[in-house]
Amino acid sequence: MFRTIHSKIPPSSIRREATAGHTRSDDEHFLLKLCAEPADEVLRLMESSDGGLDDREASKRAARYGRNEISQSSRPSFLQDILHRLSSPLVIQLLLIAIVSAVMGQLTSTAIVGTMVLLSVGISYVLDRRSGNAVESLGKRVRSRAHVIRNGVEAELPIADLVPGDIVQLQAGSVIPADLRLISARDFFVSQASLTGENMPVEKHAEAVSSGQLPILELPNACFQGSSVSSGSARAVVVNTGARTFFGAIAERLNEQREETSFDKGIRSFTWLMIRFMVVMVAAVFLIVGLSKGNWLESLLFSLSVAVGLTPEMLPMIVTVNLAKGALTMAGKKVIVKHLSSIQNFGAIDILCTDKTGTLTQDRVLLELAVDVMGEDSGNVLRYAYLNSFFQTGLPNLLDRAVLEHQEFSVGGSCTLVDELPFDFQRRRMSVVVDYEGDHVLICKGAVEEIYTCCDRYQIDDEVYPLIGMIRDDLFEEVAGLNSNGYRVLAIAYKEFPSDRKRFTHEDEKNLILLGYIAFLDPPKDSTAQALVSLREAGVRVKILTGDNALVTRKICRDVGMAVNHVATGDELARMQPEEFDRTVESADVLAKLSPLQKEDVVQSLRKNGHVIGFMGDGINDAPALRAADVGISVDTAVDVAKESADIVLLEKSLMVLDDGILEGRRVFANIIKYIRMGASSNFGNMFSVIGASYLLPFLPMQPIQILLNNLLYDFSQTGIPTDRVDDEQIALPRKWDIGNIKWFMMVVGPISSIFDYATFALMWFVFNSRMSVDPSAGAAAHDHAVRLFQTGWFVESLLTQTLIVHIIRTGRIPFLQSRASRPMLLTTLAVMATAAWIPYSPFAHAFGMAPLPPSYFLWITAFLLIYGTLTHVVKSWFFKRFGGN
Repeated sequence: MFRTIHSKIPPSSIRREATAGHTRSDDEHFLLKLCAEPADEVLRLMESSDGGLDDREASKRAARYGRNEISQSSRPSFLQDILHRLSSPLVIQLLLIAIVSAVMGQLTSTAIVGTMVLLSVGISYVLDRRSGNAVESLGKRVRSRAHVIRNGVEAELPIADLVPGDIVQLQAGSVIPADLRLISARDFFVSQASLTGENMPVEKHAEAVSSGQLPILELPNACFQGSSVSSGSARAVVVNTGARTFFGAIAERLNEQREETSFDKGIRSFTWLMIRFMVVMVAAVFLIVGLSKGNWLESLLFSLSVAVGLTPEMLPMIVTVNLAKGALTMAGKKVIVKHLSSIQNFGAIDILCTDKTGTLTQDRVLLELAVDVMGEDSGNVLRYAYLNSFFQTGLPNLLDRAVLEHQEFSVGGSCTLVDELPFDFQRRRMSVVVDYEGDHVLICKGAVEEIYTCCDRYQIDDEVYPLIGMIRDDLFEEVAGLNSNGYRVLAIAYKEFPSDRKRFTHEDEKNLILLGYIAFLDPPKDSTAQALVSLREAGVRVKILTGDNALVTRKICRDVGMAVNHVATGDELARMQPEEFDRTVESADVLAKLSPLQKEDVVQSLRKNGHVIGFMGDGINDAPALRAADVGISVDTAVDVAKESADIVLLEKSLMVLDDGILEGRRVFANIIKYIRMGASSNFGNMFSVIGASYLLPFLPMQPIQILLNNLLYDFSQTGIPTDRVDDEQIALPRKWDIGNIKWFMMVVGPISSIFDYATFALMWFVFNSRMSVDPSAGAAAHDHAVRLFQTGWFVESLLTQTLIVHIIRTGRIPFLQSRASRPMLLTTLAVMATAAWIPYSPFAHAFGMAPLPPSYFLWITAFLLIYGTLTHVVKSWFFKRFGGN
């Protein structure tokens, strides 16, 4: 039967059946079938035995099912990586311009544009690789092995060599090597935190169960790859391996194409905006110059130079350097950036989805309360719980360790262990019998419901009362109150026996006295409340997405001051139609008992609603959501698959670190936007200037070589932008791409530069006699000088205004007085402005077709700059007030 049912199922075979939002595969259905059968029948169906498989059969199954390995997304090769980076529209545009320039003999243009592409692509490649290597080094682990029964003998084999039907031995500390069906178990607890997010160990047993619609991870007699054994021992048969495991199915999804992020969409939109603008501009200039001057070759060369001037070829460079600087800054704050583009997305986050465990909480279980049946603190309850945990001879589980660490009691020679009744899943309790103060005292600890069935009395202080039905119901309300506050509650009961009694059985666990309760909780971190306040002030809404239950999550949120107005569970979401699902996900503050794929669905729904989503997780169950988010955030202690899916890896799992990273992302984005606004508005203004001058003047307003030099010097002046200071209001709220806002800014601010370009045209034409270029009585030398003087005058004015105006645009405040640029940016500005003024008098002037400008020219230009700066500041302030975007 094993061959006919199991061997026909390909890893990718999926049959739709939603259970709490999870789609069950045929492999999981087979596991469910095995969980409903007794152990003997399980072995028969798997065609195995207590002695395991022999080597021959194991080899056959290995050939049939492959190695027990999880597919990992491989890093692209050098060539693949470079080709991917070269495939962006902006880089393609730059490469085409470089090629056309080379064909036309414009080698200077080719060299400039080619250098920009090389530096941009090269720097981003090196920095991304360095970050990737850092994360990869975090993921190196010792290859795990498993204890397997082969040929009737226990052997230690690599986990990758396991096959369906193998019998494995499990004990405390073992990793679960595949999806297993238990065939025997003793005091067996498994940590499934990496799969479910719930940090409490889960009890497991080997008895058959009727699974029904039980979520796959809640099967009490199955264990899943990616979890680990907390305590006890067990023997199990391997059912699913490799891609057929629950973990493997998640890993397979991670190899799918990742959706475009907010940053990628923004860069793409701006790039196409500039490409469309450039195509229209270049075509217009080519036709106007060609028709008005009659020289089509000259028109082509000039329009090609205009194309280079209008192309924001420094954009990849500015973006990469900004992101690289942000990555270096964040590295000093214990953050590794895997993908540089994720830094801007970090700053744009307006909803942060995170798990509860280890983020809001300390990721460790503490004993919070020891109370009597009336809910009052009780030293007796604490002492009896301590004795029970201290004297139990099995490996202490997480709860026992929490009891022992809470408060240490002196256990002298007068208190000794007499006997022990170990835990089992039928009784769901365990007892120790100790010689205590002259009596043999049986101390029983376990699930509240099971302890109640053993008690006929209860104790308050030193008084013992009969536990009648009505009292029992009243007492249980206290437990319900603790449960509703998110505590995991165990009951403590006892019974005294004569000191000559030496042997005890389960029959002695009756007619006990109920003493009280101990309650456990994963407490919140001290820094969580302040971190949540900081995130809220930064405009980031926090949603808790957890596999844990809603009561525990609501309690923790309340403790850290997080308002919870709406809670939704995975079961509720699974029954909703898409529209209702989207509305619920939008309004809910806590989404509990989620499956891994439901977490992914929640992230995708929020992104569809227009939000930029950050998702923080460290478990296997978080990997799909990490990949679906705009920014996937994990930690260095996370499982490897989570780190592979993340964009950012924290060396400290803290919301405070996240808050710092978000603000750094906003600084990076603010500086990128400065360049984009400057480039877009400058290009739009130049369009009016170039088209008008090309039509009105009998000569080219600027030579192609001058356009290229102007462009190169201007680009150099912008290299200080990544170091620039950012005003507090620019990082106060999430910063998102708004191409519409950029377009309006371009159309409002851009034409201002054209006003002063035309003023300069008039200055050079009427004041400095460039009109002599059309005077037939003037000689060739005078004509040539007039043209050179005009072109030089516009070259200098254009470069000075473009370089200076970025200081106006970079801030919403009054420039230089209320907000100053960084020193590197000021120095590059001064250097370029000085160079612009020096070139007409330099030895290179003739090579660039320039002529010395009269001293009075600079008086005029100084006045132009003051008026231009003032007018731009006024218009900019109005724009930010009217349209926002500062």
